[in-house]
Amino acid sequence: MHRFAVALLMAASLHAQTASFVGRWDFNLGPERASWLSIADKNGNLDVWYQPTGGHFYQLKDVKEDGSHLILTVSPKTTWDLTATDGKLTGMQKRAGKTLALTGVRAPDLKHEPPTSWTIPQPLFNGKDLTGWEPIGDKAKSHWVVEDGLLVNEAHGVNLKSTKKFDDFKLHFEVLCPDGANSGMYLRGRYEVQLEYEKAGTEPPERGMGSIYGRIAPTVEMPRKPGQWETFDVTLVGRTVSIWRDGVKIVENKEIEGITGGALDANEGEPGPFYIQGDHTGGLKFRNITVSVPQK
Repeated sequence: MHRFAVALLMAASLHAQTASFVGRWDFNLGPERASWLSIADKNGNLDVWYQPTGGHFYQLKDVKEDGSHLILTVSPKTTWDLTATDGKLTGMQKRAGKTLALTGVRAPDLKHEPPTSWTIPQPLFNGKDLTGWEPIGDKAKSHWVVEDGLLVNEAHGVNLKSTKKFDDFKLHFEVLCPDGANSGMYLRGRYEVQLEYEKAGTEPPERGMGSIYGRIAPTVEMPRKPGQWETFDVTLVGRTVSIWRDGVKIVENKEIEGITGGALDANEGEPGPFYIQGDHTGGLKFRNITVSVPQK
């Protein structure tokens, strides 16, 4: 075979291998630990973004293709070695002499049609006790209580999740977030609506109050109201989210590309619970938590 033809075949083979890595990938790493990758081919180079189990997603700079292997440095002491097989990414995480088997599946598109109608809002919190909610992890470390009809996280402790799971929905809740507090309301247990009043100017818009943490910044800047009641309405259909804060639409029909840090799992095609973050700070209070689902 002519050397030029051989070179073309080799180039085609390498391109096919690169193409097999391209996409969005969901990884379950263990109980209540999930991660995510976005891989794109930009002019023959792989553009890779990584969502760790906590914090916000970021671009990976150290990306290498070694034959059929994709080797990623996801943190200074952690590497992922992946191969593309049967529509999945499989491989190994190596960190501090320890290894963890990895399996990533293609994230679903979740292109749901908007419902024509919704059910009447139903309460998720009865104002009397924690019926319908349960702590995540060590119950002895939970500081979630009901006081004067309010759901209160008295101190830094554990997260709290609904016992019911949901697919598409309209969520309503009211929250009082003290100055210096940091929490979040997770949608399907995977996408965090950020609730925080860290020191002004310390958080970028995509990690501020009302954002989808690390991914979607509000398009409207609202006044800070620490220690005051605020209202949130969130509609999630497939991956498309809209958020109203005190009646003002701050996020309109934006796609949530993937899970956020703190996701309970990476099973994006499945229904999931709501959960409220309680493992950062205490002091937040909630009331009037209701949900509507598509009318059948």
